[in-house]
Amino acid sequence: STANAPEDDAPNRYSRTDRTTYNRYNRDTNSSGSSIPSNALEKRIEELERELAKERQENARLVKMTQDKEELIGKLKEEIDLLNR
Repeated sequence: STANAPEDDAPNRYSRTDRTTYNRYNRDTNSSGSSIPSNALEKRIEELERELAKERQENARLVKMTQDKEELIGKLKEEIDLLNR
């Protein structure tokens, strides 16, 4: 789980940057007459950021599982080779 920590930090850094960009965009849009309130957009962005963080976490978990299974397959192939000899 410690190996996944750097990956978990990176998405959070990007989402903070994205949030700043979106908030700036929302203010500009609202000043030009948007019908959607800025706070509703910010709330939706936060929801999407939470979903994205969960999906990235799940993706990291699946990648780790895949790596573990590939490692096991390699070990089993070696064992099969030894048994065949």
